[in-house]
Order: sequence, then structure tokens, then C-alpha cells
Amino acid sequence: MGGKNDAVPENQPRIDPVLGTTVHIVGGRQTRPNLPDNRSTTVCPFCVGGLEAPEPYETRWFVNRWPAMDGDRCEVILYSPQHDASFASLGTEGIARVIDLWAERTEELGHRADVDFVLVFENRGASIGATISHPHGQIYAYDHVPARSATLLGPNGWALSLDERLIVARNDTMLAAVPVAPVYPIAVTIAPTTRVGRLAELNPEARVDLASMLADILGRLDRLHDEPLPYMLWVNQRPMTDGYAEAWLHIEIVSPWRAANLPRYIAAAEVGAGEYFNPVVPEELASRLSALGETDPT
Repeated sequence: MGGKNDAVPENQPRIDPVLGTTVHIVGGRQTRPNLPDNRSTTVCPFCVGGLEAPEPYETRWFVNRWPAMDGDRCEVILYSPQHDASFASLGTEGIARVIDLWAERTEELGHRADVDFVLVFENRGASIGATISHPHGQIYAYDHVPARSATLLGPNGWALSLDERLIVARNDTMLAAVPVAPVYPIAVTIAPTTRVGRLAELNPEARVDLASMLADILGRLDRLHDEPLPYMLWVNQRPMTDGYAEAWLHIEIVSPWRAANLPRYIAAAEVGAGEYFNPVVPEELASRLSALGETDPT
């Protein structure tokens, strides 16, 4: 057994010996900044002229100074120089620029020998854990394919769970639907109507359709409770390893809110048993989102 003074390696994954759960120990992230929304006394590092954006930009990426993994495998994506913007407020054109950057960084990171899977994601809102309110997301490049991602992107993955009754919106190449059995009260999945593996494989027209759908759905989610919705968003796309020929690109958006400013907390029985109890009926959520209709996303 090691002594109490033995050095603990940073950013190293540990595997639960019974459940097989992967846990990344990232003690260094305790020191990352947490900036208030009020910038009267604090300069946002993501605004033009700030620490991470010294020059004007439309979109921008940089390596995370407080990475969850070693080896420059964690990046930050700035959606816009506008501090008070949201992802939805960027409209189709602005979101399309972000999608282009997502695709570019996915392929660049994915071609590294130490990367098997690239996860693009966003945490929006302080209650979700976003430490800076400026519109931004992140990218993690894994040296393995996480178990959940492997399942969703395998031959029995997301597309098999699509229920036509729960479709909220469609356009020429994309659809949005509420999942059949969501863990979170609010959950929407956006996907191409025909199989595409990764963002980089979307043609220019499909990227615009995806941007339009994101603007539409994120706008509806903000109107659901008549105020900005805290959410988590991530992109499931084909891993860089063999064996995922049937992977189907899709974006998941979830929120813990079961009513305005009222989160549903995942409780002991759920965590302990790995089975969940959702008070929001998926069919009712799909109906409400459909009824909200589309505003002009441009």
C-alpha cells in the first residue's frame, strides 16, 4: 500500500472494480474561475480583448487551461463575441458558423493517434454548472469510446428508439423528437433524417438545416417556461475507431427543470438502483413543444 505522502496523479481515470464505471479524478479543476454574470468588476476572458480572445473574432477555439484530461485534449469553443447572446439568439447563420467549427475541431482532434472519440458539448446556466455566462461550449477528445456513446452509436443505437408520435419538428434534412424514455424532464434529440456519421459529413445545405433546427428548438425550449432554460447539450457522432459503420449522428438537449425554476433532483432510489422516475410525460412535452411553433430563426 502507498504511503499518505505518495503523489496522486492528476487527470487519471479510475475504474470502479465492481460496476466498471469510469471516473476521471480531476482535482486541478477546483481552481478554475467562476465569474458572476455582473461584469462590473470582472473582465470576461471570452469577450474581445479578454484573456482568451485578445483579437476580434466570430467564432474561436482554444485549449482549456483547466483540462479534465491531459495532452491538450480539452478545448473551449466560443460561439460569439457578444457576451449577452445565447446559442439560440445567434440565429441560423451564427449557429452554422459554430457547427462548422465543431466539425473542424472534431476531425482535427480525431486524427490524433491518442483519440478514439470526440464529444462536443455545452452546459448552459449556472444551475447546470456553467462557470462563465458568455456563450460557449467545449470539446473533450477521449482515448477510448465511452460506454454510453458506444451503445448509442452502435447498430442498436438511437434510430431504433425514434417514435413518430414524439416528433416535434422537421425540415428538409433534420428532425427533432422527444425521447421515448427520457431520464430528464425536458429532453429533445435532433438528428438527420438519413444516416450521417459525423458533423464533417454534412453537406453545406444540411449544416444550415441543422443550424435552423437548433435555433428553432432552443428557442422553443426558452419559451416553454417563458424564461431562459438551463440545459446540457452534446453531440453524439461516429467514433474514430472501426466498428461503428452504423453510427447515426444526433444531438441531445436535456434540462432538469420540471417546471419554471423547479428542478427535478435525481434521488437516492434512482442513483442507487440505476432506474429513474420522470414526472413529465414525454407525449405531453412533445405536444407542448410542437404547439409553441417555430419563430423566424434567421
